[in-house]
Parts: sequence; C-alpha cells; structure tokens
Amino acid sequence: MSELYRFIHAEKANCPIVLLCRVLHVACSSYYAWREGEAARRARQSADDALAHEITVLHLASRRTYGVPRIHAELRRPGRRVNRKRIARVMRERNIRGVTRRKHRSLTRPDKKATPAPDLISRDFHADTPGTKLVGDITYLPTAEGWLYLACWTWLPARSSAMPWPITTVPNSSWTPWTWPMAGVGWRRAV
Repeated sequence: MSELYRFIHAEKANCPIVLLCRVLHVACSSYYAWREGEAARRARQSADDALAHEITVLHLASRRTYGVPRIHAELRRPGRRVNRKRIARVMRERNIRGVTRRKHRSLTRPDKKATPAPDLISRDFHADTPGTKLVGDITYLPTAEGWLYLACWTWLPARSSAMPWPITTVPNSSWTPWTWPMAGVGWRRAV
C-alpha cells in the first residue's frame, strides 16, 4: 500500500491529490496519515540502524555464534529495554545469524507398513567354521561437508578380521562385499 502513497506523493505536482486518490481507490485521509507518519518512520529506521550496529558488534565479539536469544540477553544486561522480536526482525533483515545446534535427525525411518527384513542367522552370532556367516552394519556421522556413511562387515566368528567398506557420502553406493577389491586389503581367506 505504501507504494501507492509514494506514487501519489511523487505525482502530486502533476495532478491533484484528490483525483489521484480517487483513480487509485485510496482514501485521501489514508494518504495524509501516511505522509504525517514519514518522520516517525525515519526515526524508527535510524533507531533500527543504531540497534543493528550494536547487534553487529555483539555478534562479531561472539565470533559470529550468538543468535537472537543471546544477543537479547547481552543487550538487556546493562539495563537497556529492547523487544526480542525487534532484535529478531533486525537480524533477519540484515542477514545476521547465529550458530545453532541442530536437533539430531534420523536418516533411517522404517516404513511401518513394510515387512521387516528376514533374520537369516536367527540372532545366532556363532559360526562353527569361519566364512559361513557374514554380518554387517552401517552408521552415519555428521561432518562439515554433510553426512558420512560408514559401513562394515565381518565373517563370524573371526571378529578381528573386520574389513570396512569404502567411505562414501552417498548412502545407496554400489559398493558391496562382492564388488570390493579384496586383494591387498589385508583380507584373509579361511583355509
């Protein structure tokens, strides 16, 4: 709506204000109220700029880690009264962000309707001869570049001969124990 008022204000030298308001379907009183509030808007903008400077100083002093709650606490510490939502708005407008700890998000969400995978070894992790049972697991770790997927498998009962799969950033990698190059990795075949 303020764009219409700005247009009326810019064109008032060429046409009467009443005519511009009638053509644009704007009440004249609304335009005059907007024009009277210009000084208040400028004062609010300059106050926001001063607050943004203080926020930037505190944010840089915290090594760019403080977000809205801590900036709000730091500004209130010397007794200054400032609204938390105003701080959030000023930080959002100037793209000032703190470091947040993300909640742990599980990447594996089982389908409730799907049938579970069959337990082929019936939870019996003992093998009479090495090389008859193969078990494995996969885990993921957060890194600066994204999630790191780590999978490993081992023959039972020789748990000391665990051989990891290649480390990848794609969970659906085409590497399997059968496509992994076994030579030169320290893998021992049971004799």
